[in-house]
Amino acid sequence: MKTTELNIAKLAFRFVLIIGIVNFFADMTYEGARSIVGPFLGSLGASAAIVGFVAGFGEMVGYGLRSVSGYFADKTHKYWAITFVGYAVNMLAVPALALAGNWPMAAALVVAERTGRAIRKPAVESMLSHAGQSIGQGWVFGLNEALDQTGATLGPLIVAWVLYRHKGDREAFASLLISALLCLAVLCVAWSLHRRPEELEKEPARALTTHGFSRAYWFYVVAGALMAAGFADFSLIAFHFQKSAVVAPELVPVLYAVAMATGAVSAPIIGKLFDKFGFAIVVVGLAIASFFAPLAFLGGSALAFVGMILWGLGIGVQDSSLKAILSGIIPSQKRSTAFGVFDTAYGIAWFIGSAAMGLLYGISIPGLVAFSMVLEIVALPVLLFANKRRLAE
Repeated sequence: MKTTELNIAKLAFRFVLIIGIVNFFADMTYEGARSIVGPFLGSLGASAAIVGFVAGFGEMVGYGLRSVSGYFADKTHKYWAITFVGYAVNMLAVPALALAGNWPMAAALVVAERTGRAIRKPAVESMLSHAGQSIGQGWVFGLNEALDQTGATLGPLIVAWVLYRHKGDREAFASLLISALLCLAVLCVAWSLHRRPEELEKEPARALTTHGFSRAYWFYVVAGALMAAGFADFSLIAFHFQKSAVVAPELVPVLYAVAMATGAVSAPIIGKLFDKFGFAIVVVGLAIASFFAPLAFLGGSALAFVGMILWGLGIGVQDSSLKAILSGIIPSQKRSTAFGVFDTAYGIAWFIGSAAMGLLYGISIPGLVAFSMVLEIVALPVLLFANKRRLAE
């Protein structure tokens, strides 16, 4: 490797590492809260249908707005400004849950937290993708996801400890203010060291079309939407754990931490394997993860534990590989827009799927499981066809 390329690779790794630390504290904050949001809404009087609706609507907003923020980021090139606004909203909405006096107020804060994530996510992913040209897209998104999920593992454990000590959800939400402020502080460090991350890209990605996006891209969008619609939100899973007494209430965040730890371990491994062996790794990982639903919703405590491991694997595979695939077929000047549009379709599908599963929960839990598994499995041939189109183009 030439000296210049080596220096770029070192800078690229440093940038990915710092952003990963930012996301470590970010995930510690909002995933810690997410581990108890379902039961918290229930304690404020929300039903299973409301929990499913709030979770799905929050994800729809959290993903749906990304097409707007991504397009705006590409048009204005204000990637860092948009990133700062997004993280601020994302982080500060979480400890504010400690002040929520009823479920509508808590639901509004859940949606606000997702909104902040929507604002900053496409810009951050676009900046990260520049580093992938030097050190591998799968490794970039896998490493970032590993740090994400490490924070997402510790957050629920911190919440579980606070619940054990104080027996109160509000104290748990308030404790997450510390990680929220650390996230914003490290973000300032990232900005000061890497104000122009586009300079980390050695050469632009090959543009498959001169206008709009390729057909392969749109098939990836459809596959992602099917995955999202069948992927039950943890708020509903946690609601089930509490209502069915499968696990003790104070252990619900621990199971979530297990899922996040699985994602933290699997994401960089899947990313590296993707860079080395290609697309087949993604399909195998997603096929295995699709069996989370029957284990989580129909099994006892032991099977629920395994189900959460598979649920975490699904998160790790999706977050480490799908954006890496898209980075290779979208030119750098359109990546925020492409990521945003992909996430919008993903979020709308997540909302529809979550709302449907929330309703199915009150009618037939086996029906909910069947709904989830069918959509997850149907997504696989669509994903394979998208890859075939990508290779043909």
